[in-house]
Amino acid sequence: MSSGNEPKPPTEAELAAMDRDQLVRLGTALDGVEIVDYPDPWPVKGTKAEKRAERMVALWFTLSGLAGLAFVVSLIWWPWQYQEPTTANSNNHFLYSLYTPFLGLTLGVSVLAFGIGILIYTKKFIPSELAVQERNDGPSSEVDKQTILAQLADSGNRSTIARRSLVKRSAGLGIGALGLGLVALPVASFIKDPWKDTENKNSLWHTGWQPEYPGEVVYLRRNTGKSTDPVHLLRPEDLDAGAMETVFPYRTSEAGDHEALSKALKRSDNPVMLIRLRTSDAAKVVKRKGQEDFNFGDYYAYTKICSHVGCPTSLYEQRTNRILCPCHQSQFDALQYAKPVFGPATRALAQLPITVNDEGYFVARGDFIEAVGPAFWERKS
Repeated sequence: MSSGNEPKPPTEAELAAMDRDQLVRLGTALDGVEIVDYPDPWPVKGTKAEKRAERMVALWFTLSGLAGLAFVVSLIWWPWQYQEPTTANSNNHFLYSLYTPFLGLTLGVSVLAFGIGILIYTKKFIPSELAVQERNDGPSSEVDKQTILAQLADSGNRSTIARRSLVKRSAGLGIGALGLGLVALPVASFIKDPWKDTENKNSLWHTGWQPEYPGEVVYLRRNTGKSTDPVHLLRPEDLDAGAMETVFPYRTSEAGDHEALSKALKRSDNPVMLIRLRTSDAAKVVKRKGQEDFNFGDYYAYTKICSHVGCPTSLYEQRTNRILCPCHQSQFDALQYAKPVFGPATRALAQLPITVNDEGYFVARGDFIEAVGPAFWERKS
């Protein structure tokens, strides 16, 4: 509660004539504030200790700026495309393997160094004010508004930041580089134009399942987990009823090409779930319009890339025929063209058209007819 001993508020003319120090004193008095102690951290200006503290703050801010610039440079120019870990390619694979760790390291150092610089500056240069204030109720008057502005300006002046150009420049470098990195991170995902070269298998509209020339056969391949194992092509009898297996594209032109075979397993939009429904469940299937012939009997193939944020839908629940994404618990009904029935996903999983060729092997009848994974800029569906 107010004590009733506050000074009389000044007139508008008196208020306009006051300088900042007078406004500060008036404001504290009107607020019922008693400054018990307001020591100057550096009563003697220009000492070696003060300059050393200033250089320490500038050092951390500069480190933050350099780390932020390193983050931006590595995000844009570091070799990020997958490199096979072969003996002849060991240097390229080593650089590729450092891409993600280096992004995390540089961004983390930038944020940490800037925070440390702020903490040191606060400790070394901001006065430790000790004040006692009585509580006052009610809306702020014009006097209160002007005096609080004066107090804030006075606090900034007492922090001595105005005369420390080294700290200001290094802080500007740190916050500028950090801000550039934070802007570059989300913007980088929009660098690739989804409408450029849309018929190319490397565009956002197509995957590694797209034939590279008319009439090319793309087989469904099993991943054994060992690069030295021979390519294993799948037949219908390889899956039991109610089973699911992750498959990848294989072309006869890639036979013997270790690098091409490995890339097919590493490409992020290639994994496909080949599901064999039980006969009783297959009779209940509701097919998507325009995709009535995408399956082969009881066998259905859906992208493994979740339509929510691109996580792998790695789980298949045989009893309920639901495809599960472990990241955010989205669930898709395999009996209803893999449409979402639970969780944040709102789009069905893209279905790969498949059949069995004359040799008895599963083959893709073409690429997906829609882009797989989560939506991106200007997507029509």
